[in-house]
Formats: sequence, C-alpha cells, structure tokens
Amino acid sequence: MEQRVRKLNRSDVRLDGEYVLYWLRWNRRVESNHALAFAAELANRLNLPLLVVEPLDCEDPYACDRRHAFVLEGVAETAARFGKIGAGYQFALSRRKHEGGHVFDQAVSKAAVVVTDDYPETIAGPQLEFPVQAYAVDSSCIVPMSCIEARSYAAYSIRPKIHKLLPQFLKSLAPVKLKRRFSVREADLPGGPAAAQSCEIDHDVPPSTAFRGGRLEAERCLDRFLEKRLRRYSADKNEPAAHVTSDLSPYLHFGFISSLEVALAVREYAKEHKVVADEFLEELIVRRELAFNFVRYAKKVDSLDELPEWVRTTLNKHRSDPRDPVYTREQFESAATCDDLWNATQQELLLRGKIHGYYRMYWGKKIVEWSATPEEALATMIHLHDRYALDGQDPNTYGNILWCFGLHDRPWNERPVFGTVRWMSRGGMDRKTDVKAYIAEIAYLKRTGKELNQ
Repeated sequence: MEQRVRKLNRSDVRLDGEYVLYWLRWNRRVESNHALAFAAELANRLNLPLLVVEPLDCEDPYACDRRHAFVLEGVAETAARFGKIGAGYQFALSRRKHEGGHVFDQAVSKAAVVVTDDYPETIAGPQLEFPVQAYAVDSSCIVPMSCIEARSYAAYSIRPKIHKLLPQFLKSLAPVKLKRRFSVREADLPGGPAAAQSCEIDHDVPPSTAFRGGRLEAERCLDRFLEKRLRRYSADKNEPAAHVTSDLSPYLHFGFISSLEVALAVREYAKEHKVVADEFLEELIVRRELAFNFVRYAKKVDSLDELPEWVRTTLNKHRSDPRDPVYTREQFESAATCDDLWNATQQELLLRGKIHGYYRMYWGKKIVEWSATPEEALATMIHLHDRYALDGQDPNTYGNILWCFGLHDRPWNERPVFGTVRWMSRGGMDRKTDVKAYIAEIAYLKRTGKELNQ
C-alpha cells in the first residue's frame, strides 16, 4: 500500500476529531478502492468511524446534464454499499457555482485525518488545503503511478516495467472492515439524475442514449463483455459494427469500477474458458497506464509542446501546407463535414458520449487534416471531448487525442499536412471495417434515440 500513499502536508492528527474523512473525488466505489482501504485502516487505528463525502459541484466549465446525470445515477447504490460496511456517506451536490467550499470546510473541521483520491488532473482541480493531516491514495492504476519514476515515451518503454511489477500488484484487495460504525444521521440524497436540472451547468448536453451511471451498471457492463464479447475481442476489436469492445471507459473514468477488478475478472474468465485475453489486457493495463504516466509527468497536457521533438519538427515543416477542406469548430461540432463516416463518429459522440476507439483515431486524424493549424485541431478535439464525452477529461483521453499528433507513436512515410505523423484515410476505413453498417446504426440512433440490438 505504501507505494500508493502520498502525504499532502505536515499537519498533525486532530486529537479531538470525530471521524476519519474520505473526500471521494474520483473512486466512486466500495470494492477494490485503495483510498477507501487506507482511510478505513486509519479509522480503525484511531478507533474512529469513517465518513465518506462525495462532492459534485458546478465549477467545471464543461459541467453538463450528461456528466451530472451519470454521477447522480450511481448515488443511491454508492450510499447503500457504504452503509453496509458501516461508513457514513454524504453526497454534497452544489446547485450553484462557488457553493462547494462550505461543505468541504464543514466536513474537514471535524475530521481527525483526511484521505482523498490521488488522480493526475487533466484540468485545474480545486485547490484543497487541509488543516489536518491529509493523504492522497492512488487507486486508479494497477501498478501505482509512483513506481514508474519518470515519463515513458512509448508503450515499449513502459511495458517491461509494468510487467515486472504486475505480480506484486495484480492482486485482489481484501474487503473493507470497520471497527466502529458511523452512527450520525446522514444527509438526504439528491433525488436521482433529475437533480441535475436544478444545477448551474450546461443543459444543452443531454444524458447519454447508451450509458447509465452507477456501480451496478458497471458490473453489468463487465459481465456482458466477459460473456458475449471477450472471445471475439482479438479478431473484431477494430470493427465498430461488431460491438466487442468493453465500453467500460466511462465507468473507469468516474470510478464506478477499477481497472484492477476488470483485469482480474478478465484473467480469471479467460483462464476458465480458454480464451486469449492478451490484447485486451495490453490496452487496459499498459496503454492506459502509459497515459496516466504522461499526465502525471507532463507540464501541460493540452499542449503540443509535450509532443516528441520529431513530431514538433515535422508538423512545423508542414505548417504552411494547403488544407482542403478547412472546417471551423462549429462545423465539426455539428457534424457538418463532407465525410459521412466522420459525421457519424461525431454523432456518436453527441448521442452516446463515446466514440468507438478505432473510429476515434480516424475522427481525430481528420480534425488534424481539416484544421487551419495543429493548435486549432488540438483545441477542437479537447473541446469536443471535454463537452460531450463521458470518458473525457481523462488521462487516457488526453493520451489518445495527442496520439493523433504522434504522441507514443513513431514516424511514418512523409505526406502533406502530417509530415511523418501517421495518417488515416477513408479508403482504409472502407477496406478494413463495415462503414455502411456503422453509419446506418448511428443514423437509426439519431432518428429514434434507441440502440439497435447488439
């Protein structure tokens, strides 16, 4: 556990504190939560109960009905599961901007110790200052981020380090047990996803047509992947119409399930049913944790300055190359390009809040090709993901966006606009995937608001 724990200050334990406080910002689960386990260990050591406070505020400029509803859909189940282990649980919903501070101050004022989630922020988070002893605990990665002591620039460089450490960390976490139950009456819950309507957020981005939030939904999604998709994953993972990907990225991002749980479940299922799961585990562990490593060590995750020197050199060399067509951010956002496949990927983002991974590569590459400058392309991609994607504002998302510019990739044959950065063509998509089936599926979803049978 010690590799996961980071002490945030030099303050002492508050001797007259009434509880240990777990300030839950990312990992919305009882199961496989190292931050919760560490908080429970402190509570037991101090002979105190544990209070969990989960805030949801309006501060993020991209806060919207989609993301608020996804969080709110999980609150009742989260409260029930914390109640079963004897922890107190308070969901702190701020209805207006700049309202969240008093909840934090009040909760911390009675805490003996504070524990929160250690997460590499892709956007500027709240500046939390704890007047008592405080810790941040990494429960997002299987191999703790601190174990990789410098930035890795490609999968091949981080892979052996992760594989060497996996036997130590790819182990299930024991259930949390508390010596003292939290007996104070808890605050009322906010009343489900409809509560988002009363919040000072963007109401023009509706809830997803495909995904509902919460721990139970995350478990159902994992079960579906194991039973219906894993066997086909290796062969069909790049075929959106086949529906074999896990669809777990929104649940991983919002912390309703952990990558550790998923990896253990996949490994066990694959062993029992003689299924090869290596490609999925590569994506879940090595590629995902490469992105977390990038965000942890990069100075500015939304900047082309973080790209390798060869990428910046080749993009600058081709900066003045003609672009035809060139689209504005508004045209991209409204799916108004000349390419019906690209428009369908953008419609999927608008409706579902997620784009299939292989087509998201194409989506991003075309934004690079059709934007006036690389900087404008990057800003457009970040804006669209931050506003609409349920797995947006995530280290994995930022890694994938910058991959479209050459991050974690290698040089390819030189061509206009891209230089030696990898290019993707519509012809390649037509040859390799069932484009017509995908476009028809998204058109049906747009027309009816319903998913085709998968």
